[in-house]
Amino acid sequence: MKKEEVLFVGTYTNNGSEGIYRFNFDVNTGKLTDQTLAAQIDNPSFITFAPDKKTLYAVGEVDDYNGDSGTITAFNVTDTMLTKLDMMSTFGANPCYVGVSENGNDVAVANYTGGNFTIYKTLENGTLSSPQVIDHKVQDTSKIAHAHMAKFLNGELFVADLGLDRIKKYSKKQDKFIPSPQKELVLENGAGPRHFTASNNGVYLYVINELNSTITLFKEKGGSYEEIETYTTLFDSFEGESFCADIHLSPDGKFLYGSNRGENTIVIFKIDEPNGTLTLVGREPVKGDWPRNFAIDPSGTYVLVANQRSNNIVVFKRNVEKGTLNFVSEVDLPSPVCLKFY
Repeated sequence: MKKEEVLFVGTYTNNGSEGIYRFNFDVNTGKLTDQTLAAQIDNPSFITFAPDKKTLYAVGEVDDYNGDSGTITAFNVTDTMLTKLDMMSTFGANPCYVGVSENGNDVAVANYTGGNFTIYKTLENGTLSSPQVIDHKVQDTSKIAHAHMAKFLNGELFVADLGLDRIKKYSKKQDKFIPSPQKELVLENGAGPRHFTASNNGVYLYVINELNSTITLFKEKGGSYEEIETYTTLFDSFEGESFCADIHLSPDGKFLYGSNRGENTIVIFKIDEPNGTLTLVGREPVKGDWPRNFAIDPSGTYVLVANQRSNNIVVFKRNVEKGTLNFVSEVDLPSPVCLKFY
């Protein structure tokens, strides 16, 4: 096992941060060291890598680029150092997620305020071209579209729209994306689907809902998904406002984790095999405020939490048998919101 991993961190830059940061992560001690500014960029609130790790894509969550759009920037990655390749408009305001297809040929960006998403083709060096914009605002006049995640899964593109309470599905046909035969997964009115993750076998889909603090389980059968059950992420006794943010499976597929902003916890579920249902293990306070994105290290041994409002990244050791978390260390960083291991 590696003794050291490299972590990249996206931030909001209105609080002293300058962009994307790089840390070394010691797998033996669970400590983050050697903080450096990897790239200067406005509000890189979500970052991700191409499958070959040669390119990093970062959204710029702004609304004033080329009038009223955000940005997508491609960086070359060489020896874990970033070199800017190009920057393009996302054709929608405040992009908040970027996803890359399994083969690396397509990149999709969700524009939260824009209520749309944009798909780009990748060129050989990782730069982007040929944008296709799909607008959710025209699909439902009774709600305000807020695309929050655009992720390629099982050969299709899934787009979570928090405002429409839908996860829209798209298939690639003749180089363009069109609605899939099952056009959408429907969530409870007011749920606010934000992020989702799939089981290792691709059969189960877990959706974390920002607005009603729940996780909804869907099961795939014949290319369509049906809702199985919904679980709360909060303590029964919790009073006050709380909003879910991120969701991840442990590498072995046995445990599911979600973040609660407000309650300020990571909720932990055990996945019951073989039916994919969830059993609550517990919740771990994040030792900070407003846990946005979090990441499980490649070994599956640690969970790192980005606490946006308390300006810290907190490291927990994960009990791989029980799924529970124990505090190890923390570092200060202004407004961290996205964690990605290289």
